[in-house]
Amino acid sequence: MKNVYRSLLLALLLGFGASCSVEEVEPSNPINGGTTSSDATATQDNHLAMGNPSAAGSSYSNYLVSKPQYVMSYNSYRGTPNWVSWHLSSAWVGSTPRQDDFRADTSLPSSFYRVQSSDYTGSGFDRGHNCPSADRTLTVADNSATFLMSNMIPQAGPNNQQTWANLENYCRTLINAGNELYVIMGSYGKGGTGLNGYKETLAAGKVTVPNRIWKVIVVLPNGSSDISRITTSTRVIAVNTPNTTSISSTWGSYRTTVDAIEAATGYDLLSNVPASVQSTIEARVDSGSTQ
Repeated sequence: MKNVYRSLLLALLLGFGASCSVEEVEPSNPINGGTTSSDATATQDNHLAMGNPSAAGSSYSNYLVSKPQYVMSYNSYRGTPNWVSWHLSSAWVGSTPRQDDFRADTSLPSSFYRVQSSDYTGSGFDRGHNCPSADRTLTVADNSATFLMSNMIPQAGPNNQQTWANLENYCRTLINAGNELYVIMGSYGKGGTGLNGYKETLAAGKVTVPNRIWKVIVVLPNGSSDISRITTSTRVIAVNTPNTTSISSTWGSYRTTVDAIEAATGYDLLSNVPASVQSTIEARVDSGSTQ
């Protein structure tokens, strides 16, 4: 009888152990290096969750523009955004075709010069999106909003069509893998080299050609309470490129630190992230996959 009791007890213990072992293992996320839940649903979240990098407000050189699709600091003296911030997940992506309706942003104050699509014509520079068209394909209104000229910078063709296009495509592979991104893109300096050579301004000085173009990307598995989920191991990609035709198509070769971009711009890019976490993730150069 004692042996039978021991056998029953052992069987129960083995069965309990087997049932627990499966529940304790979470699926890994090889791209972000963390874990995610297969039940997590992609949502459309706050574009300024990471913070307002330049404390944008009502200043002509640092004017806050908030749209459903993105938020920016607009510089009326340069005729371009200082930075544009947006959230990206599969909840923003659908089957809407590219609208190609480049136009002036009439929502800007009437005292601002409202850049026209024709201001770039014959300049040798692309009308380079900050928030990309392909990041906003859920509705016609979403996609059309990306073609406002307030979302554009004069960008050298190979820089726009190769280097940055490759990075933008990579970002969309990340969301297809179950991640959500917080993206901040901006530019600074004066003077770039387009197809017609070096230029500092377009449109009789109303539009400044930037010298450098940068982007910071925070990668998280789909979920909620996003700021609280950022840790010192969270993947942060920071890229800074020259605005020139002589540029590698491999965006990974232009990786840098958030700290370096902040030093060049004077911005506080992830100000809502706890300082102890910021100090680690902003000092690290990303070494993850580039495709």
